[in-house]
Amino acid sequence: MSQLIAVAPMLDWTDRHCRYFHRQFSQHTVLYTEMVTTGAILFGQQDHLGFNDAEQPVVLQLGGSDPIAMAECTAIASERGYHEVNINVGCPSERVQNGSFGACLMTTPETIAECVEAMRKSAPTARISVKTRLGIDDQDSDEFLQRFMEPVMAAGCQHFTLHARTAWLKGLSPKQNREIPPLQYDRVYRMKERYPQLHISINGGIKTAEAIAEHLQRVDGVMVGREAYQNPELIGSFDGILGYDTHVPSTEQVLVAMIPYIDSHVQAGGRVWHVVRHMLGLFNGQPGAKRWRQVMSQQGPTAQSAAELFEFALKEVAAAREKFHQKVAEYAN
Repeated sequence: MSQLIAVAPMLDWTDRHCRYFHRQFSQHTVLYTEMVTTGAILFGQQDHLGFNDAEQPVVLQLGGSDPIAMAECTAIASERGYHEVNINVGCPSERVQNGSFGACLMTTPETIAECVEAMRKSAPTARISVKTRLGIDDQDSDEFLQRFMEPVMAAGCQHFTLHARTAWLKGLSPKQNREIPPLQYDRVYRMKERYPQLHISINGGIKTAEAIAEHLQRVDGVMVGREAYQNPELIGSFDGILGYDTHVPSTEQVLVAMIPYIDSHVQAGGRVWHVVRHMLGLFNGQPGAKRWRQVMSQQGPTAQSAAELFEFALKEVAAAREKFHQKVAEYAN
């Protein structure tokens, strides 16, 4: 099976504007929507499935547990151009638990199996995948994970993304659940060894190109979350890791490419800030990064022109870099 690298679905972050921005850095990285619930698709007033063709390959992450609703949403998504729908069995928030989906569904694998079967029937050409944790609360053994995966596999799911942590449904917030439960990469590796026929991706705490390459020696894919969002230029390394000979654009080239997209969004009644709020991580770790964030945060919400905003911000970054280099030179002397 071919290897892949993906940017994780992240609520309030990986909307269509964020995905278009991320696509500027990589042509082959798999992008995910935010988690969208079946209720939002079937009964919501907004269009939660819109995307730009340039975002492909893009995956819809779906939250729900009713096989009929999951199947109906998958059929709609397939008609809209999504080639893969991913079932969220990993989110630990109380709101998600109250909606009977997310990580709590690890205790009812038969429900997920029924969803997979119904979704496959409703959209035969779409791939159905599952993103899950290693376990929940004190149910964190390999055996528990296998008891979850095997019925889902039997229903026809061959693609799993395993977040290499247990979800603690009691006593931890979603943020704490991303930090406190220990990472257990070895358990993900063991699942790949046990089920070599599956396409298994690993997720959780992965922050560098070197770490991605190392994981790809043991599993089929790597999913990167917050690091990709907060340091988007990391995405520029993904195609090369996968062996593609593609041009990696400079930050300035990315900004130029984003201007017509933002202009179109504004002409359609949107705001510059809807897009540029996802771009604060540019220049991460470089001289001038702090000044970039300041300008974008202060002027972005009221900006009328992306070109003018970027031009001013880049001048401020250049000035900050000049001060930095002067200080380095003074220290050296």
